[in-house]
Amino acid sequence: MDSYDYNTLECRLKAAQAQLRAFRSGAKYQELQALRAHDAAHYNRVIQGLKADVAEAHLETIRVRDLWFEIFEDYKKECDEAVDKKDKELRAMEERALRAERARDDALDRLTEANRRYYEAATERDEEKEKNNKLHAQLNRDFENSSTPSSKSRTPKKIPNSREKTGRKPGGQPGHKGHPRKKQEPTSSRMLPPPQDVIEDPGFRKTGRVKKKQMVSIALTMTVDELVADIYYNPKTNEYRCAEFPSGYVNEVNYDASIRSFLYILNNDCDTSIDKARKFLSDLTGGRLNISKGMINSLLKEFAVKSKPELDEVYKDLLVVPVLHTDNTNAKVDGKQKFVHVCAAPDGRALFYFRDHKGHKGVKGTLVEDYQGILVHDHDTTYYSYGSGHQECSAHILRYLKDSMDNETSLTWNKDMRSLVQEMIHYMNSIPESGLPDEVKVADFEKRYDEILATAKSEYEYEPPGRYYMDGYNLYRRMEKYRDNHLLFLHDIRVPATNNEAERLLRSYKRKQAQAVTFRCSESVDALCKGMSMLVLMRRKKNCNIFEEVADIFRRPKPEPEKKTDSSDS
Repeated sequence: MDSYDYNTLECRLKAAQAQLRAFRSGAKYQELQALRAHDAAHYNRVIQGLKADVAEAHLETIRVRDLWFEIFEDYKKECDEAVDKKDKELRAMEERALRAERARDDALDRLTEANRRYYEAATERDEEKEKNNKLHAQLNRDFENSSTPSSKSRTPKKIPNSREKTGRKPGGQPGHKGHPRKKQEPTSSRMLPPPQDVIEDPGFRKTGRVKKKQMVSIALTMTVDELVADIYYNPKTNEYRCAEFPSGYVNEVNYDASIRSFLYILNNDCDTSIDKARKFLSDLTGGRLNISKGMINSLLKEFAVKSKPELDEVYKDLLVVPVLHTDNTNAKVDGKQKFVHVCAAPDGRALFYFRDHKGHKGVKGTLVEDYQGILVHDHDTTYYSYGSGHQECSAHILRYLKDSMDNETSLTWNKDMRSLVQEMIHYMNSIPESGLPDEVKVADFEKRYDEILATAKSEYEYEPPGRYYMDGYNLYRRMEKYRDNHLLFLHDIRVPATNNEAERLLRSYKRKQAQAVTFRCSESVDALCKGMSMLVLMRRKKNCNIFEEVADIFRRPKPEPEKKTDSSDS
């Protein structure tokens, strides 16, 4: 240890010893007590001052409280006087009310009896009025406000004519280049001799020009190609042999594809009866060709069987189209009600199906059963179990709204909704195929749609529908429940607003049904549906010749029958 640390410790030790002597002698305690007494005196003076302030504040509070009590007593006295005055007025009004109630009860008793008689009469009147409205609604049903086709409507279809009269004579106008008949390639040509006055007058000279006029006519020629084969006999083996005949030469007399195509189209596409078709062909051939009814009837099944590859291919193609139309109509087979279903793409391709039932049994086995795209249909809830999306036909909605307008004239929602649906259809039709709908415009359409439905709700709550005519109210509930299915075409440019494609195709079957009245067996209608599908597909081809297309189908060899497998093998 160096000298510096030693000296430091010496100093600290002496200081500690001096402090210890001071505590032992009591001088230090006296000093601390003096400091404490000084601090205590100072704080006592502060406490006394604060107590004086508190006492003064307490006195001020008591004075203010006394003043408020005096003011409250004055207000209470005034309120008590006002309450007494109002109590007197209330007792007087109660006496007047009692007198008025007694008079009112007497009047109500008399009014109740009058109302009872009035309500009985009004109920009978409303009952008859609703019955009358129902009968009027049934009488006024036509193609414009219901699903009734124009051909079965009591009133003839209106043919609009927006042309304005010009006062000019009908036919070609001066200065307008005409549209002459198309000249045909001549099969024979003759030069007419000159007029007699030209021959006698030597002043006439040939100009080098000619004038030509044609007479076009048609003639049916029947050709018969007969093949002859020698028959050979072997006495050793007792066998007869002859040359093999080409395909198609089966019976002694056979009819080629041209005759089959002619009769098939005449009977099934032109909706001519079998008797008229065979008579027409007989007349064209001068009575030489008389086809049997059975042969003409068998063309249905033959055409359906030979066109199966095309129908199977179209089935696969239609499964992947984004949008598919579907509908069904009644069919009569042997006096019983059956159904014909149609599945059609917007581009015109279609398949017809014959079924014994509607609903899920009718859908089974059709294209709809396996389809996963958007279905466009009428309000048949069966279809909601199939596909990934649904668009209801707006054309039907417009007709039903028209019916509601005719029979619920006091309501406004049906008129507004019909105008809105027409506006939405017109807007979507104005958009080019490569364009997209305006989201703001579509949102406005949806908002107006919801507002009109709210109006319909308030109108039916104010004036409930009668039990004899619920069509308008049911339409409102349907448009509310299936809102998204009525407006789907606003969000997808590929989706059409109506189901007209399927309905147009079904008209071809309805015309055949009207001509045939009823079919004898289901197999005939099934074959007819397959043939109609094939004719629709043929007409989609450019520059299609239906006669040649059908004849090409009949020229095909008859396919081998499908082998039936046992259930244990499948």
